[in-house]
Amino acid sequence: MITHDHFYNIEKYLPKNCSLILNNTKVIKARLFGKKESGGKIELLFIKDLGSSSLVNIRGKVKESTELFFDLDLKAVVTHLNSDGSRQVDFYHNDKKLTFTELLPFLEKIGHIPLPPYFNREDNKKDETSYQTVFAQHEGSVAAPTASLHFTEELLENIQKNHKSHQVTLHVGAGTFKNVECEDIKDHQIHSEYYNIPKETADVLDSEKEILCVGTTSTRTVEYYHRTKVPSGECDLFLNLENKPKRVNNLLTNFHLPKSTLIMLVASFIGLDETKRVYAEAIAQKYRFFSYGDGMLIL
Repeated sequence: MITHDHFYNIEKYLPKNCSLILNNTKVIKARLFGKKESGGKIELLFIKDLGSSSLVNIRGKVKESTELFFDLDLKAVVTHLNSDGSRQVDFYHNDKKLTFTELLPFLEKIGHIPLPPYFNREDNKKDETSYQTVFAQHEGSVAAPTASLHFTEELLENIQKNHKSHQVTLHVGAGTFKNVECEDIKDHQIHSEYYNIPKETADVLDSEKEILCVGTTSTRTVEYYHRTKVPSGECDLFLNLENKPKRVNNLLTNFHLPKSTLIMLVASFIGLDETKRVYAEAIAQKYRFFSYGDGMLIL
């Protein structure tokens, strides 16, 4: 059965003893504009911390050892060209190599919010708050867990009077926008993303308590943990019709693009035919898709 309602009425649909699982990742200003030593302009998108180096995408031709210069005397040196088009770089300030934690203040000052490509516009000051969840804590994402953007502080506070919430962290990477191009989806190599599950949340996941995951990111985190029992590391779980959820009972998500791993995750919950039916209804009702779009509650 399909029901249409305003999001602020969501609590009346939540199962009585259901707990919410929220992704508390925080979007960083991962997009940098700079230049090469030759003066040529480049654009760099930070993707993830690799520990000893950083994984990035670079718009503009570079080779190993190319130096990239940014404001505040921030510099990046290309150390490796990956076959998938991504690059590994080391960041420096006044010849001191920076850790990810040391890099963050520079990104905050001179970086830009990395809006998804389909926005077709530059970021603005408003995006610094509107493209961030009200419970964002841990910096590391290059995309917001968009189903969580529907919550205001007041709405979440009211829901928590009757439904406990527990948090996980999964730093959303640029790979979330990558389409599945393989004829057989089992051949698709999904990206990996850093995740962490605190003990309090792990205890809930190890119980038989009914849960509702807010967003596909918390869903993949929970399902990865359920399969591995590893509370922290790299998550590369691809949920689809042949790899269905085993722990998550309910899902809140937005409407996703065709060919995306996200719409395939939805199909893993409700099947392909029902997914087509729901999306046809959403289109007929002129629902908004993408990051600032409408939501869907699957029970």
